[in-house]
Amino acid sequence: MRSSVTTKLALTIALSLFASGALGEPKADIAAVTSAWEQAFGGDDPEKVSALYADDAVLWGTVSPTVRSDRDALRNYFTTAFKGLPGHKVAFGDQLVRVYGNAAVNTGYYTFSWVKDGETKNLPARYSFMYVKNGERWLIVDHHSSVMPSPPK
Repeated sequence: MRSSVTTKLALTIALSLFASGALGEPKADIAAVTSAWEQAFGGDDPEKVSALYADDAVLWGTVSPTVRSDRDALRNYFTTAFKGLPGHKVAFGDQLVRVYGNAAVNTGYYTFSWVKDGETKNLPARYSFMYVKNGERWLIVDHHSSVMPSPPK
């Protein structure tokens, strides 16, 4: 009888350790999707970037006053931005990822860079990405980005 209780206790502990480890996996998944977004953005391919968004995603982009709320509008945003920012790249800074079941939020800052007249320009910005898990894929459903404000004087 005692070995049965010990076995059950050991199994319970093992399962709880496994479960607590599994809870960390979605954060790694979100980090991977965010990294894929960074690479697609720097790769100058609006199709690859927009493929990371859900069909009904909403984007408040950094360099446009217009909200984008369908795949064509998203693709158009990135196509236009890429043309206006030759040699564009983005580098992520600190990220705060929170996972709520099949939804996740990644908030932080990033810096866009591009080349204009032979000189590298930088634009620090802050962002929020909202993700929803669709099957095995995390997709961006809401993306807000805005220029980092100057500190008060």
